[in-house]
Amino acid sequence: MKLARILIKSITAVFLIFAIVIFSGVIYLQNTVSDEYKIKKGEGLNIDSLVPIVASFNGSALAEASQGRKVGDSFLVDLKAFGIIPISKIDVEVVDELHVAVLGSPFGMKIYTNGVMVTSLSDVQTANGVERPAKKAGIKLGDYILSINGQAVTTNEDVMSIVEKSDGKKLSFEILRGNTKIYINFCAVKSKETSSYKIGLWVKDSSAGIGTLTFYSPVNDIICGLGHGICEEETGELISIKSGSIVEAQIISSEKGEIGAPGKLNGRMLFQTVGVIEKNCQMGVYSRLTGKLEFSNLTEIALKQEVKNGKAQILCTIDESGPKLYDCQIEVRSSAYHNKVQNLLVTVTDKKLLEKTGGIVQGMSGSPILQDGKLIGAVTHVLIDNPTKGYGIFAENMLETAQFVADEQLNKVS
Repeated sequence: MKLARILIKSITAVFLIFAIVIFSGVIYLQNTVSDEYKIKKGEGLNIDSLVPIVASFNGSALAEASQGRKVGDSFLVDLKAFGIIPISKIDVEVVDELHVAVLGSPFGMKIYTNGVMVTSLSDVQTANGVERPAKKAGIKLGDYILSINGQAVTTNEDVMSIVEKSDGKKLSFEILRGNTKIYINFCAVKSKETSSYKIGLWVKDSSAGIGTLTFYSPVNDIICGLGHGICEEETGELISIKSGSIVEAQIISSEKGEIGAPGKLNGRMLFQTVGVIEKNCQMGVYSRLTGKLEFSNLTEIALKQEVKNGKAQILCTIDESGPKLYDCQIEVRSSAYHNKVQNLLVTVTDKKLLEKTGGIVQGMSGSPILQDGKLIGAVTHVLIDNPTKGYGIFAENMLETAQFVADEQLNKVS
């Protein structure tokens, strides 16, 4: 009897351990697969994982199910470990082959903000001591001032003129914070140093910079670059763009990156406008093509599940000779399928690029990454403590955003 109880306890313990292992395994797999995938007609879904993951639709193989679907159709698919242990249900969309013109060329950005952006809050020396009117009233870094006393402001000079003429009377500020408009009322104070009225803040109405174009999509007539948004240097906030343009640029020199000090590409903007910026977001800068682009052929974009750890190449411009391919290693990050950005870890291995730049430098953001003849992503960031490494974004995510921008344009027109 005692032996039987021991045996039952042992079996129960084994089953409990087995259940915990299975449960933990399912949670792990759920965190390493996406909630949605794209596949081509007649193809299945191959997910790179520690254990085999089988995708099926109503018990049928996914390749067979997708064969009878039209491009654009989407449906729910079951994922099972070893084909038997349920993991999750995901959305799968049938797509055609996706082709773009891969670029890797430098471009200049000229942008104007929506209103003026608050970049710094400062003290004002008055006859009564130090005062901080803007900060005390609740204005924050990254806020956009749209109007003062009902008068639209678009430049630094607009703000200065209204404030200086206020004579210390109450001012009404229309502020855009995130996607919300708020109204703040307060008075300017008289500066002891200049005898003029001030509110204790610095604003910015425009910006410019150099980056790399990733690709042009002929299907929706959109150019995209950077792979990350344009942010205000002082605040780190995404800049809300009122208007902007992409112009041709030329790289004239480079500064080598070192640990703790990222390098950069130095360039100059040319006069030829390539496009009008339509969107600045976390996935990059997206522009409607208005100028001319030179490209010889189109390259297929790899779907995210097709991207594999291993060798790849970066197409970038680091001098006047134009875009060239440089060797690198890529690793799909564990969080890749649950983020729209920083999906890849990129390590530069090319001796020529390392000798010239030390790895990834500022200005290379947007440089296309190719693997097995397909565009898999773009370089986005450099790691400050190791300039040979950086992050990259899936090309599929950038193409999705380009289509979203094109749809937005179409809705505006209609």
